[in-house]
Amino acid sequence: MATRHLYVVRHGVADPFGELTEAGQRQVELLGRRLTSLPIDAVWHSPLARAVRSARILGEHLPGVAVREAAELVDHVPHVPEEIPPAWAGFFDGYDAAEAAAGARIAEALIGRFAMPADVETHEVLVTHAYPVAWLVRDALGAPPARWLGLNCGNTALTVIEHRAGLAPTLVLYNDMGHLPAELRWTGFGPGTRP
Repeated sequence: MATRHLYVVRHGVADPFGELTEAGQRQVELLGRRLTSLPIDAVWHSPLARAVRSARILGEHLPGVAVREAAELVDHVPHVPEEIPPAWAGFFDGYDAAEAAAGARIAEALIGRFAMPADVETHEVLVTHAYPVAWLVRDALGAPPARWLGLNCGNTALTVIEHRAGLAPTLVLYNDMGHLPAELRWTGFGPGTRP
């Protein structure tokens, strides 16, 4: 039975213009070293600059591995709940039905392309953004759509999901930052303790 191994990562820390910072580049370098021990077949990335640059750095650590764009990995809000939790009211303020529908279409395409078994054993790295990572985790767990809220992942944190034919997905690892020193472990979502 073939397994599709997804190594889902958020890009490195970026500046307000979407370019990797020095810390972000260091995070990606450390992640690249970690991934060298795995039989990676492909690196897919979002079309946004911070993900493109992160994927290229990873590709330098994985000689011969194809590095390609996947539009489904773009940063997007995958689901807008009908009843918005009070703590999230400001986040969703101004979202209209068209924006919510567009985000839902991208989320559906993301799941349709990557969250399924493969015909042959594959090991793929997905370089994306916090919300698509949360959406893929929520899907793997079979959780209700609104449960993507609050699943904050760190920059270059490693999440591993396996998909096998006839079985529910397996969440092997979530938000693992073991390859990063303490000063580089950050979710980007407000202050707080760094694990």
